[in-house]
Amino acid sequence: MEPCDGVQAHKRQIRRLAHARRAGQPDAESVSLQIVGRLVQLPEYLAARTVLAYISFHSEVSTRQLLPRAWGDGKRLVVPYCVGDRLELFLLGSCEELAPGTLGILEPNEELRPLADRHIRPEELDLIVVPGLAFDPQCGRIGYGKGYYDRLLGQVPARTALVAVAFRCQIFPQVPLLDYDVRVDQVVTEGEVYRRRQPRRG
Repeated sequence: MEPCDGVQAHKRQIRRLAHARRAGQPDAESVSLQIVGRLVQLPEYLAARTVLAYISFHSEVSTRQLLPRAWGDGKRLVVPYCVGDRLELFLLGSCEELAPGTLGILEPNEELRPLADRHIRPEELDLIVVPGLAFDPQCGRIGYGKGYYDRLLGQVPARTALVAVAFRCQIFPQVPLLDYDVRVDQVVTEGEVYRRRQPRRG
């Protein structure tokens, strides 16, 4: 087995465990609210003008309260949607502009996507709220295995803050990373805020 194959097998094992832990998270909605409360107090959030937030799905940390909060805080709120193997970025005006899309995840209505004034370039983002399955205190991240966010995070400038939100049960002592994997800058849980002290890559 090649070293890369071993890392991928380890990732699959952690994904299964993290998914089970997250699915069993008690009081997920109220704990999500605590996590979002910590997120919106971060200096990086307070300073951000344009914020990309994922739309939560199934057992992910809920972003339901973050969207209206971001608008109330005067942020330009951006959400992602899938086109092939990449994420496109859409400037969202209200929750009424969302509809079920890829995998049933809420995405911008298809009729709105061609509007030029709704297109956002990765370099415009000041802060990205990053989803994931497993993290470690060094801000390593394991996503869902499709690479959507790794490709996006590789396009943003160094000044863009990458902040993951996760339940404490999703934190592992160390997650395996490959050269193309991107560490986030911070991981916010209901109890801690972890900050990256190593390079973003690998």
